[in-house]
Amino acid sequence: MIVRKNTVGVRIGDVQIGGGAPIVVQSMTNTDTADIDGTVAQVVDLARTGSELVRVTVNNEEAAAAVPHIRERLDRQGCKVPLIGDFHFNGHKLLEKYPACAEALAKYRINPGNVGRGAKRDPQFAQMIEFACRYDKPVRIGVNWGSLDQSVLARLLDKNAQRADPEPLEAVMKEAVIASALESAAKAEEQGLPRSRIVVSCKLSRVQDLIAVYQSLSARCDYALHLGLTEAGMGTKGIVASTAALGVLLQQGIGDTIRVSLTPEPQDNDRTREVIVAQEILQTMGLRSFTPMVTACPGCGRTTSTYFQQLAQDIQSYLRHQMPVWKKQYPGVAEMQVAVMGCVVNGPGESKHSHIGISLPGTGEDPVAPVYEDGVKTVTLKGERIAEEFQALVERYVESHYGSGAQAQ
Repeated sequence: MIVRKNTVGVRIGDVQIGGGAPIVVQSMTNTDTADIDGTVAQVVDLARTGSELVRVTVNNEEAAAAVPHIRERLDRQGCKVPLIGDFHFNGHKLLEKYPACAEALAKYRINPGNVGRGAKRDPQFAQMIEFACRYDKPVRIGVNWGSLDQSVLARLLDKNAQRADPEPLEAVMKEAVIASALESAAKAEEQGLPRSRIVVSCKLSRVQDLIAVYQSLSARCDYALHLGLTEAGMGTKGIVASTAALGVLLQQGIGDTIRVSLTPEPQDNDRTREVIVAQEILQTMGLRSFTPMVTACPGCGRTTSTYFQQLAQDIQSYLRHQMPVWKKQYPGVAEMQVAVMGCVVNGPGESKHSHIGISLPGTGEDPVAPVYEDGVKTVTLKGERIAEEFQALVERYVESHYGSGAQAQ
């Protein structure tokens, strides 16, 4: 059983992270924020898929001017997902010049390494915190390995050089990441931002480094923590790396909100995959339920037909597509287990252990497909319409077990 670390709760719009709340999934647009139509469309797509927070780049005046219009458009469409503003270098100027942007955003993301250099750093950071206090907004203090505050690193390197037994450079750099985050959070508190409006992240790009840094960070503070492997990469590499890193930390009870940062395929502007992966990490670990889970066998020489593969894919897509409606109509349906199996070896057993399952015939088996509901065989399907008939049975199961009549029983 996973025991979550106790952290201070933070409200971001209508969403709470930390403080015992369920772990929140977030994502980020990759549109030009000044492109209002394109950004609104992508935010809606991400929110419909299940992103509970969406971050947008606010890198110039055009983007800052667009933010309140994006918020207004989203509200008109009934999309209430909180928007987070991602600021680097010039955030203090943009928040000052565009108060409507400062008001429309639900949270500001500040990177301590990118708020200014030398004598400008502290005043510009303080200005960002002042705006957060003025507009009653939470802040994520997000340190990235690739944009580490060099003054913190230089200070720790000097201190390390004076030790009789100096630490390796990599250890000093990890400590610099943590120190930058915690020192910046402490400064934010000194300037009037309460702990209940501070989220901290220390994002690195290597799995073992990320795990080590967050283990230390979690032991040293009770701020709400945002997890993510930065620059995780493309395709399976990015998915595997993110899952490996986040899985270890989540199992240890560390983390209040997560993002899976996947590099999109060329010419592909669909960002929803990172939301689905984040949800599946949480669901397969038993931390949350987002959509009914489909159990399907990998296939072997007994399953020379690809029919079960197609049915499993179709059922999984159908369930995910239905969830925006089902989660309102059928409380608890996200915890439903569905099995689509390909032969007699494990098929009946897995089907019996699911809420509803089908065991399709393998090579040389009788062309029949028994269906099990709550461990009991209810019907045997035959013929060319097995897929359509099984989908209809799934619909009927949902209505009878999660509908208003079932809930009243």
